[in-house]
Amino acid sequence: QVQFVESGGGLVQPGGSLRLSCTASGLTSDDYAIGWFRQAPGKEREGVICLSADGGSYIGDSARGRFTISRDNAKTTVYLQMKSLEPEDTAVYYCAANLMRRLCAGFRHYEYAYWGQGTQVTVSS
Repeated sequence: QVQFVESGGGLVQPGGSLRLSCTASGLTSDDYAIGWFRQAPGKEREGVICLSADGGSYIGDSARGRFTISRDNAKTTVYLQMKSLEPEDTAVYYCAANLMRRLCAGFRHYEYAYWGQGTQVTVSS
């Protein structure tokens, strides 16, 4: 019954910006922590940034200084704003809910459930 749908991916030039959206049904982002993850071909899935139920965030090393996370007024959509994109940011980006906690604390994959299908981000000239 709980579903997540990612959107907003596409092709962007290095140094460009992109905003991804994660729309949830069955829960609101003030109930649980919401995390953005990404997986590049041949690489392990890594945590990017997490939005806590209280509006705070936990930022991974790859995102610090470049990426921000926010939510809409209805708290059903979480946004990932990315700037200064690099080719290394190319990956499929996923959002998921951490049903074990409301506040972000790292990116423990087993704590997250209801993964979306992902949206492709390609950074290339």
